[in-house]
Amino acid sequence: MGVERGNERAGAWGRDRRERTTALIAALWGFAEATLFFLVPDVYLSRVALEAPRRALRACLWALLGALVGGALMYGWGTAYPRAAEAALDAVPAIAWATVDGVRHDLAENGWIALFYGPLTGTPYKIYAVESGRLGKGLLPLLVVSVPARLVRFLLVTLLAAGAARAPGLRRLSPRAQRRLHAAAWTAFYLAYFSWKGWW
Repeated sequence: MGVERGNERAGAWGRDRRERTTALIAALWGFAEATLFFLVPDVYLSRVALEAPRRALRACLWALLGALVGGALMYGWGTAYPRAAEAALDAVPAIAWATVDGVRHDLAENGWIALFYGPLTGTPYKIYAVESGRLGKGLLPLLVVSVPARLVRFLLVTLLAAGAARAPGLRRLSPRAQRRLHAAAWTAFYLAYFSWKGWW
């Protein structure tokens, strides 16, 4: 009896530890990508989804929280020092001055709706945060609109990865083979993305 309870506690501690670690990584990655990092948190979320779909879905919320904190930071930078913030954006891989200018004009002409379709077409969220600050748009509206704008894609990618891992063909693969396929898929994606953006 005591051994069984000890094993249960050890199992619960292991699950809690994995949950906390996943949440921390997702939040930090969401924050990093919303600031100056150039790989989306979807990479990590989809990786977790291969083995633990429910944990990955919860991690989407942590990635969102990190993104909101990062977005608020970039908004403040764009408000106080817009030129410096834009120069920093220009140094991020696959971001050019033309993209930054395009986002500013898009926000000025189309308002917050631009925040929904922009990141879905490969334009980084961080640019919208900086340019919202530069244009004097409110921080609260930015954060409110960012919730569905960020979360929908996180959830879609996570659900697609979880579904793909359980497809008849991929389900037969070992966990290691699935992880390798996942890494290869994201590598191919970013090679194509950077080529499309003219980074090399």
